[in-house]
Amino acid sequence: MSESQTPADFRIESDSLGEVAVPRTAYWGSQTARSLQYFAIGTESMPLAVIHALGWVKQAAAQANQELGCLAPALATPIQQAAQEVAQGRWDDQFPLSVWQTGSGTQTNMNVNEVIANRANERLGQPLGRKTPVHPNDHVNLGQSSNDVFPTAMHLAAVTTYRSQLYPALSELLQALHAKAQQWQGITKIGRTHLMDAVPLTLGQEFSGYVAHLAHHQTHLEGCLPGLYELALGGTAVGTGLNTHPAFAQRVVELLQLWTGIPWRKAPNPYAALAGHEALVHFSGGLNALAGSLIKIANDIRWLGSGPRCGLGELHLPANEPGSSIMPGKVNPTQAEALIMVGMQVMANHQAVSFAHSQGNLELNVCKPLIIYNVLQSLQLLSDGCRSFHQHCVQGLTPNLPQIQSHLQQSLMLVTALNPHLGYDRAAQVARKAHQEQKTLCQAGVELGYFTAREFDQWVQPEQMTQPQVIQDNFQG
Repeated sequence: MSESQTPADFRIESDSLGEVAVPRTAYWGSQTARSLQYFAIGTESMPLAVIHALGWVKQAAAQANQELGCLAPALATPIQQAAQEVAQGRWDDQFPLSVWQTGSGTQTNMNVNEVIANRANERLGQPLGRKTPVHPNDHVNLGQSSNDVFPTAMHLAAVTTYRSQLYPALSELLQALHAKAQQWQGITKIGRTHLMDAVPLTLGQEFSGYVAHLAHHQTHLEGCLPGLYELALGGTAVGTGLNTHPAFAQRVVELLQLWTGIPWRKAPNPYAALAGHEALVHFSGGLNALAGSLIKIANDIRWLGSGPRCGLGELHLPANEPGSSIMPGKVNPTQAEALIMVGMQVMANHQAVSFAHSQGNLELNVCKPLIIYNVLQSLQLLSDGCRSFHQHCVQGLTPNLPQIQSHLQQSLMLVTALNPHLGYDRAAQVARKAHQEQKTLCQAGVELGYFTAREFDQWVQPEQMTQPQVIQDNFQG
């Protein structure tokens, strides 16, 4: 009770442990109140995607139980209505619990059960906190255990968040990079390996690599989804299905398929579904790999845009905001840096998910809230990061053609085109002389007597070096 609250602001509820005070206007009840008291840890609340997923499961469960004759229509109908409201986000402010709770997610499952029960009873003209005629355990949680309901909601939340957020954001970024790759196919530039000058390629070819990176990850993430379609529901406490109708889980799965258009199915082995979370670890691994490639792309673009006068300067990055509090006129690659930090956080999240997955003790994994919290945060960060990087960086990129041409003409690695004519050793001698004496490759080679200026122009054409060619031995060793 805060200093501004009085006893009149609370109602008294009782459970198996005794009486507990609950805010008078709260739709949650005694178990949620106890959880708020005993798990006042951190600021991380259970993600609303999990709450909404639990709402869909509870709605489907009530309908399935009614159809199977396990729940009277007079109770099933208001439960379904209340659960649908939860799924649609109407009562988001009634789910205050911390992620840091029991490893099965029981506190959150009961939080949802209590809100749905109170809302259903309210629809039936009863005051909050009565637990009658709809009881949070006996009716809303009928045929279920936190041990199978919570992992079911984990899968629903992960798949729906991926489909609604990351997939479109990643697709838009991929398409934007593809458009740049197509637009810049004719711009020949110097390549770099080990951060050192290398042979030429086109700017379009360079960006086509970024497109391929992201397309690979998109395909891999899609390949992870079938494992997430498997739902633990029906296993109840330890996987045996105790206290649930034999047809209950299959009917719930069918209803969820109908409502979402996603091909959910019962997990083939409920014991594994409760004790391990391989599908989420694999999916998190896909997010981890995507994060690594996004960091690479963001780093490349900020390197290529470095300068404007003392860096590579081959790309112009959009100037979105002043970059320095002390250096006037400075503009920094802020979108790239933000995406890099997003990628690092996602990689750290995957490490947490991997370790949490190892905590499947006997018949139950006891780190479920940690797993889904990190997976959903990774999905959110990657979605927002891809969208921001696309809209505020990639869309506005333009090539600095004079700088690209200058670097291309100055590069000593154009000497590679001389290999078929001079051989590796004499070509290296040309490059070494040009570098040491600050001369062009043409000047160095002519002075060494290896070719004429006209021959150099015929042999060294950067645009021809960006694709495979038939190599012939034209030199005398």
